[in-house]
Amino acid sequence: METTEQGLPIAIRVEWDELRRPPGELAAEIVRLCKRSANRAGLARRAELEKAGLTSDVLALTGLPKPEDVARQELVEEAEYEVEPQTWLRSV
Repeated sequence: METTEQGLPIAIRVEWDELRRPPGELAAEIVRLCKRSANRAGLARRAELEKAGLTSDVLALTGLPKPEDVARQELVEEAEYEVEPQTWLRSV
């Protein structure tokens, strides 16, 4: 998946197996990945601005995520994503 810095999808490649998922689940996964991409792009932008010499006060005004914020969000997402299946039935 490729996105803009704001997390808007530019290109999406979906594995055939993923197309068997319920459409709502697949859409939620795409949105989740777009948000993750936006957070990581914001983190990279923040690092660039820090390297350019912006102070922490000015960086706080940008609203760009901090490394610990992104790490925490990704841990929460992973915990939510790794839930038990809603059904034990499988397609044959």
